[in-house]
Parts: sequence; structure tokens; C-alpha cells
Amino acid sequence: MDFHTRHKLILMSHSQAALRELGRIVAGAKKRAAPAVKTDYLSRLMPALALHATPAKHANVLQHAMGYFKDRLGPAEKGDLPELIEACRVGQVPLIAPVSVIRHLVVRFDESYLRGQYYLDPAPAELMLRNHV
Repeated sequence: MDFHTRHKLILMSHSQAALRELGRIVAGAKKRAAPAVKTDYLSRLMPALALHATPAKHANVLQHAMGYFKDRLGPAEKGDLPELIEACRVGQVPLIAPVSVIRHLVVRFDESYLRGQYYLDPAPAELMLRNHV
């Protein structure tokens, strides 16, 4: 359950349908044997992660994350962040730009759910993997 929770935004960036399907597996896990749940989950997880995470899918994830701050952002921020996300969607800025802003908001507003999301920090910064997505 913890794994699924921490990887929800990553899964969303690959496939919303797979995210829902995996969520159902996790929700019913208490009624099944752990090895069966693990096998079922992994057999659906890997094909889901093989799906391409497009700029449009990333923009959807970023808009979803932005929703956690909608009542806490000022008017300027409410306009700037969606514009930055759209610029990322159309390829004008790298994914790291809006992700960095959202990471800043996570710290600023102490947003515990998003702090736990691997989507915001999927790999060591030194690899610069998000700079060319």
C-alpha cells in the first residue's frame, strides 16, 4: 500500500487506467494472500510503466499536484504555475521547471502527501533525468 501511495503520480504519468486498476488491487489486498496480491500487482505494474509518459500526461500530473495548493496560492501564482505547466506540455520548457516549482510549494506549505511522491524526486539530481523529458 505504501509503495502504491508513493508512486501514484508516476503511475498517473504513464496511465490513468492502470493507476485505477492497481488501486483496486491494493484496495482489495486485505482479502487476499500477500503473494497473490504481489504477483497480480507486479503483472500489471510493469506493463503500465512501459507506456510512454508524454508531455500531456506529465501536464495532467502537474495540474493534479497543483490542486493541492489551489486554496493557498495568491493570484499571481495561480496564473504563473498553469502557464509554466502549459509551456512544459508544448515543449517550451523542460519538465524540471514546473516540478521544481511544485517541490518548492510542497516545502512552503508542508504538503505531506506530495512530499512522499517519488514523482517529484524519482532519481538522484546528479543524473539530471528530468532536464530532457
